[in-house]
Amino acid sequence: MSRLHAAFILAAGLGERLRPITDVLPKPLLPLCGKPCIERAVEQIMRCHPVHLCVNMHYKVDKIRSWAAASPHGERTQFYHEPEILGTGGALKNAASCLSGGTFLVHNADIVSTIDLPSILERHRADGNLVTLAVHDYPRFNTVCVAADGMFDGLMRAGIKQPQSGLRAFTGIAVYEPEFLAFLPDGISHLTDAWQSARDAGRRVAVVDVSGCFWSDIGTPVTYAKAVFDLLRADGETVFIHPSAKGCGRSDYQGYVVAEAGSKLDGAKLKNCVVLPGCDVSGQHIENALVHAGGILPLSAAELFGRGAVEMVEIGFGGSDRRYFRIADGGSSAVLLQCARRDEEFERQAAYAKFFAKQGVRVPRLSSIAAHQAAMLFEDLGDISLYSWLRCSRSEGAVEAMYRKVLDQLVQLHAVASAHVHDCPLLAERVFDYDHLRWETAYFCEQFAIGLLGHDDIDRRPLDEEFHLLAQSVDAAPRTIIHRDCQSQNIMLKNNTEVCLIDFQGARLLTPAYDIVSLLWDPYYRLDGALRERLVTYYRCEMQSRTDTFDDAAFRHALLPCRLQRHMQALGAYGFLSQVKGKRSFLKHVPEGMRLLKEDAREVRDRYPALAALISGLEVVPAQ
Repeated sequence: MSRLHAAFILAAGLGERLRPITDVLPKPLLPLCGKPCIERAVEQIMRCHPVHLCVNMHYKVDKIRSWAAASPHGERTQFYHEPEILGTGGALKNAASCLSGGTFLVHNADIVSTIDLPSILERHRADGNLVTLAVHDYPRFNTVCVAADGMFDGLMRAGIKQPQSGLRAFTGIAVYEPEFLAFLPDGISHLTDAWQSARDAGRRVAVVDVSGCFWSDIGTPVTYAKAVFDLLRADGETVFIHPSAKGCGRSDYQGYVVAEAGSKLDGAKLKNCVVLPGCDVSGQHIENALVHAGGILPLSAAELFGRGAVEMVEIGFGGSDRRYFRIADGGSSAVLLQCARRDEEFERQAAYAKFFAKQGVRVPRLSSIAAHQAAMLFEDLGDISLYSWLRCSRSEGAVEAMYRKVLDQLVQLHAVASAHVHDCPLLAERVFDYDHLRWETAYFCEQFAIGLLGHDDIDRRPLDEEFHLLAQSVDAAPRTIIHRDCQSQNIMLKNNTEVCLIDFQGARLLTPAYDIVSLLWDPYYRLDGALRERLVTYYRCEMQSRTDTFDDAAFRHALLPCRLQRHMQALGAYGFLSQVKGKRSFLKHVPEGMRLLKEDAREVRDRYPALAALISGLEVVPAQ
C-alpha cells in the first residue's frame, strides 16, 4: 500500500471549556501521563507513515513551536498559523498547498484513542471514498446519521426529529482525497457543512464504525481527568509519577494519581488527582481534583467514575478474570470479590484465607461469603501495591527495608504455615509437580515463542529433553507452601507500611525458591544485583532460624532452575494475556522478562544448550 501523502492535526482551538487550565497551557499540550496530547496523536498517526505532517495553530503559538522543537517528529512538522481561527474546514483550505498532493488524514489534537488508523486508510482506498469518517457509538455525541449501506446520511440537528437507529458520534478522525478541498470555501468554514455538500453532489462520503476502541477527549476538566485515568487503566496502572517530580517518596497516594513534570509532592496525601506540571501540593490533602497553576479544581467522583461509583467502584485490573469492587458504607469500606459461578478456586480462596490468617500470614481478613453468588467480602487494604509504591524514586535503604518485610511474610508462609499444612486439606493436596512444571514450559513455547513472537519453526525434540531435566530438577527440591505468583502487584501495602499478600488462591506445594525468584527477579521491577543478593541472604538466615526443616543447600541449588522456570511462565502469561485476552498492557513487561530470561540462559548454556540457543535467538518486536 502506498504511503499516506499527509496528516493534518487540528490544534488551533482556544480550549475555553478548560479554562483556567488553558490560560497557561494550550489544550494540545495538556499532558497525558508524561506526554502532551498532541504527541500521542502524532505517535498514532506515524503508523500510517505520512510524507508530510501538518499542524494548524492560533493560541499560544510559541509553546506549540517549543513542543515541536523537542519532539522527535518536530523537524518534519509544517505549521499553518491562523491569525484568525478559520474553523475546521478553513484550516484544511489554508493548508491546501500541502494537502492537495494526495490522500490525507485529519486528526483532532484533543483526543486519545486506540483506533487502528492504517485499517481506516486501507478501507478508504479499497472503497474508493472521497471521505471516510471514523465514528463510534457514544450516545452523548451521537449526531452522525448513518445509512443502511454505511454511507454518511447527514447530521442530526437541534429541533429536527431523527430516528435513534443509525446514529453514531464522530471521533475526530477522518481520511480525505484532495478533491474534497473543492467543497471548502475560502475563509472560515466547517467540515460538517462540506461533508453534506459532497454527499449532495453524489460523492462517496462513508463511515467506518470503530465502536469498542478506546477513545477519550479532553474538552473539559472532567473529561481530561477521565482521559488520564482511562489511560492509566488501559496501561494496567493506577499511578504515574513523572521522574522529575519531587517528594513522591514522602507522600501518600490512593486511587488514581498522576503527578506531571516538576510537581512537588512532599508530605501530600492524594486520591484520584491529576497534578499538572510545576504544581506544588506539598503537605496538602487533596481528593478528586485537578491541580493546575492557578489552584485546585474539584471534580465529582460520580462524574469521574460513573453513577453509583461513590458507593461501589471497580478496582484491580490484573491478568485474572475475577472482578474486585470497593464498597463504601459511611466512613468504612470493604472489597467485594466476584468470581465466575464455576470458578474452581473460589472454595480454595476462602479456605486459604482462613488458614493463612490463623498461621499469622498477613492476608486480607475475610468478612463474609455468599457461595451461591460466588462472592466474598474482604478487608479493604487500600490501593497501594508494592508495584505502585516502587513507582516513586526511593532510596536503596527504603527499598531494602520494604522487601525485608515482604520476605518476613514469605518466611511465615514457608516455615510456619507449611508446618501445619495438613490443617488445610484443600491446600495439602495441591502439589505443584513435574507435570505442572512441564505445562509451564509448554505454555512458554506455545503462547510466547510461537504465539507472540511467531517462532513456529522451533525444533521441540531437543527442547523436550531439556524441559524434562529442568522439571526434574525443580520437582526434586524440598517442598513448602508457596504463593506461586509472588510478584510486586500481588503485595499490598496497607497504610503504605503493612505488607499483605493477595491473590493467593493459586498457592501450591513446591520449593520456596520459586516464590523468592518471583519476588526478587521480578520483570515488574528491576532490583540491583547486590541488593538482591543481600535479600536472598536475609531470607536464608530467617528460614534457618525459624525451622529445622529448611535445606539451605537445596534451596540455593533450586534458585537458577526456578529462575528459568518462572521467567518462561511469566512470558507465556504475557503472550496469552496480550494475544488471547486482549490485555495489551502486559506487553510492556516483555522486554524486562526477556532480559532476565536471557541472563538465566547464559548461566545454563552448558546444561541446557538447546534451550539457551532458543532463548538467545528470541527477539522482541516493539508493540504497535
